[in-house]
Amino acid sequence: MATLRSHVLLDAPADAVWQVIGDVASVADWFPLMKSSAGDTQHRTVVLGDGSVLEEAVVTHDPARRRLQYRVTGGDLPITAHLGTVDVLEIDAVRSIVVYSTEITPDSLADAFDAAISEAVAGLPAHLS
Repeated sequence: MATLRSHVLLDAPADAVWQVIGDVASVADWFPLMKSSAGDTQHRTVVLGDGSVLEEAVVTHDPARRRLQYRVTGGDLPITAHLGTVDVLEIDAVRSIVVYSTEITPDSLADAFDAAISEAVAGLPAHLS
C-alpha cells in the first residue's frame, strides 16, 4: 500500500479552512482534477476530469477536530484499498495548516493520486483568498 502526504500553510483561521474542507459535497470547488462532486457527511460521488466516477464513503467528519476521512468504495478506477485523511490544524488565530494523507492500493495509482492531491493542496491558498 502506497502512503502519500501533502501539506500547505495557510494565512487563514482553521475554522475558515474547515468550512471549505468539511463541505464534503463541494470538494470539486477546490480540487482541480475533479469536474464535479455531490454528497453529504456519509457519502460522496466525484467525477474526475476524464469522466471517471469515484464513489466514496465518509469515515470521519469531525468538525471539533477538523478531520475528514473517506474511502473510495467503488467507481471506474481499479482501487482495491484506500483511505484519505484531511486534517486542518490551527497554528494560531490567523494561520493554519492542512495535511492531506492518503493510503492507496494498488501502488500503481500512487503517482497519479499524489500529483492530483499535491496540486489541490497547493491551490488552497488561492481558493481561500
